[in-house]
Amino acid sequence: MASLDWQRLRRLIPYLGRDRRRLVLTLLLLIPLALAAAVQPLLVGQAISVLRGESVMPWLAGMARPAALRLLVGLLLVAVLVRLALQGTQIFNVQVVGQRLTARIRDDLFRHALDLSLRFHDRTPVGKLLTRLTSDVDALAEVFGSGAVGVLADLVTLLVIGITMISIEWRLGLLLMAVQVPITAVILWLQRRYRVANYRVREELGQLNADLQENLQGLEVVQMFRREQVNSAQFARTTDAYRRAVNGTIFYDSAISAFLEWVALAAVAVVLALGGWLVTAGSMGLGLLTTFILFSQRLFDPLRQLAERFTQIQGGLTAVERIGELLEQPIEIVDLPAADRSTAAQRSAAERRSPGEVVFENVSFAYRPDDPILEDLSFRLAPGEHVAIVGPTGSGKTTVIRLLCRLYEPQRGRILLDGIDIRELPIATLRRRLGVVLQDTFLFSGNVADNLRLDAPIDDATLERTCRELGLQPLLARLGDGLQTELRERGGNLSSGERQLLAVARVALRDPSVLVMDEATAFMDPSTEATLQHDLERLLQGRTAIVIAHRLATVEAADRILVLRRGRLVEQGSHRQLRAAGGLYAQLAELQEKGLATL
Repeated sequence: MASLDWQRLRRLIPYLGRDRRRLVLTLLLLIPLALAAAVQPLLVGQAISVLRGESVMPWLAGMARPAALRLLVGLLLVAVLVRLALQGTQIFNVQVVGQRLTARIRDDLFRHALDLSLRFHDRTPVGKLLTRLTSDVDALAEVFGSGAVGVLADLVTLLVIGITMISIEWRLGLLLMAVQVPITAVILWLQRRYRVANYRVREELGQLNADLQENLQGLEVVQMFRREQVNSAQFARTTDAYRRAVNGTIFYDSAISAFLEWVALAAVAVVLALGGWLVTAGSMGLGLLTTFILFSQRLFDPLRQLAERFTQIQGGLTAVERIGELLEQPIEIVDLPAADRSTAAQRSAAERRSPGEVVFENVSFAYRPDDPILEDLSFRLAPGEHVAIVGPTGSGKTTVIRLLCRLYEPQRGRILLDGIDIRELPIATLRRRLGVVLQDTFLFSGNVADNLRLDAPIDDATLERTCRELGLQPLLARLGDGLQTELRERGGNLSSGERQLLAVARVALRDPSVLVMDEATAFMDPSTEATLQHDLERLLQGRTAIVIAHRLATVEAADRILVLRRGRLVEQGSHRQLRAAGGLYAQLAELQEKGLATL
């Protein structure tokens, strides 16, 4: 565990590279801070020795009592002011570096999460990812800001005080330092147990966020099916599991704090007993005893502060572990190195448009090893050909689109675009040549223009002209502010048909070589669909088109129809040919005409 923690902590070092100066300054301040903390008890003890007429340090010998007291009080004031100034500077620098560190880590985590394949996101609840991007990163900021540098400062202070005590009175100094050994052993023992408990807290918090997000996203279903009480009871059980996990960390946190307080009091009692005996025997002055009493309290301040930081430190280590687990997730869908690409692939990547030939060669794919979705699927789409893919639910129609867009990789076989394996094309080039309109349209918060542009550098004039050509003017007029109309989350202030209309428009703006449509007009009313139909025909002209269709009218217009069943291509041909063949397509078409099924 310790070696793995160290490896993950080392991974954070590059994030601190831009703040080297602040970090060096912070570390350099540790020694003067420790000296300022160590000198204060010494000055107080010397003041008592001056008042009692006991032996004092050489630099005070021979001075009159009032002058010596004024000098000691002045030095004590300077030591306090210097310590406060250095401590304020150190805390400010540490907090600045900590916030910059976490901002960089959060940015990298977000980019990494976006680059991870859909396979990872399918098995990971969104709420758990949000926990790692928010509370786990915040915990890391706390452990760096008030934990890591604080622990270093405490260790330096402990070392300076220990050396000072031993140099003044070695017997009491060694006694107090020896006490640190069993205390450290107990702290490490509790640390290991707290670590396990804290990891469970993070896991339960992730589940809590996942449940909350799922219920809020599915609120309409919850209310329609009167699931409020049932879902509330389930959420209460999740909350109770989180509460029990937190109680476990509270126990260990309280135990370490109480243990240190007890040991600190016991150490003061030992110093009083042994020091009092030495004072009575004449071997030590009262001023020196007072110095050691103050030293014994200061000696346990680092450990006491460590106890106060205990939760933050362990929470930070757990956060580092969980953040490391996410960053260590491999990115499955990556660009092939340029040196490994064929000459044809390199030449094709430089071209803006391509003919649009699509070939599936013996493609097999499964989300789970025991549940194949596509088996040995092969077909070819000629440039400019319009093909519809139909089949019963679960036959693999949507999977074909995901594989073509490289959202997943097939386990066997290959997919070619214009004779080039899509794995040889840069992902940006591949997805620029594919225009995809899904049945479930997703719009981002922001205005209509931003949702139409997305990543494309399109000027306002081109955007407005394209909207007119696609017949979006009536929609934009209804929105009030036109292209500058602000959309709510997921386009909540638009109807399903209006959202899908915008989805078709943003694909048209990109001028793709291959158009993929998953029942693009499914949620449009007849009037909106009729308005768009002419523009869709213009959009399809000269492009290869793959249409996943559920309605007979859409299928009939295709040049060729591919019929899938259980991931296999069982029929292909025109609408008339397949109806005449009397196979699966004819059965589905007949059932749909009777209103009993969809294609």
